[in-house]
Amino acid sequence: MISSMTAFAREEYRGELGILSWEIRSVNHRYLEIILRLPEELRVLESAVRERLNARLGRGKLDVTLKFKPGGMAEAGLRINQRLVHQLVNAERQLADLMDEDNALDPADLLRWPGVLEEEQQDFTPVKQQAMALLETAIDSLIDNRLREGERLGDIIRQRCKGLREQVGRVRGLMPEVLEHLRGRIRDRLVEVMEELDETRVEQEMVLLAQRLDVDEEMDRLETHLDEVGRVLEADEPIGRRLDFLMQELNREANTLTSKSSDVDVTRSAVEMKVLIEQMREQIQNIE
Repeated sequence: MISSMTAFAREEYRGELGILSWEIRSVNHRYLEIILRLPEELRVLESAVRERLNARLGRGKLDVTLKFKPGGMAEAGLRINQRLVHQLVNAERQLADLMDEDNALDPADLLRWPGVLEEEQQDFTPVKQQAMALLETAIDSLIDNRLREGERLGDIIRQRCKGLREQVGRVRGLMPEVLEHLRGRIRDRLVEVMEELDETRVEQEMVLLAQRLDVDEEMDRLETHLDEVGRVLEADEPIGRRLDFLMQELNREANTLTSKSSDVDVTRSAVEMKVLIEQMREQIQNIE
């Protein structure tokens, strides 16, 4: 199936662990480029996240963000460093004895002392597991969105291919009349400058001219490339680069047709072909 590189996905978890949300934005890129933003508590997941994204996505520039708001089970608590408090109290008593004064320490002053309040180490393992499970869901959603957008791009390309085939058929229908008209025009010019015509020589020149102006090969190659585009669109693999190459080949044949054209209608068809090819090329830039 055709997969676009342009898509967006957002998945959220709300529960006892808190609130986790993944946002993934994807745009077209030659390779897979990942810009990752993680909260400090979950920065350890970076390698695992990149590994999963690389395993499941082929191309595209990804802007990936994880947001985390701790819940009751994940909030860090505070504890008092009792050993340090005892040391401070004993020191205060010793100092009071030396100064023969009885000044009790203010609890608020103790709490402000460096190291008295310590943040408890939290076990973030459940949060990490939930974040990675939610990432898989977000990637699934992104892939689904990319496939839906790819299907739309495929329809556009098929429509443009149909238009190209119509122009190829139009040029094929025009060529016999174009060549006959050219043959008559050249014959009329020769009559004006020559009293006697060598019919054999004239016909030889006509044949050579017709060969130079013949576009059957270009039309055949255009149709062959269009057949290949149709086949590639049905492939179950990344197809963006192959389609981009085929657009180059189609454009080459359209340019050759333009250079060979000696008729206004044929030139118009060639220009229309180039417009259709460029429209396809623009869409193909978004295909993986």
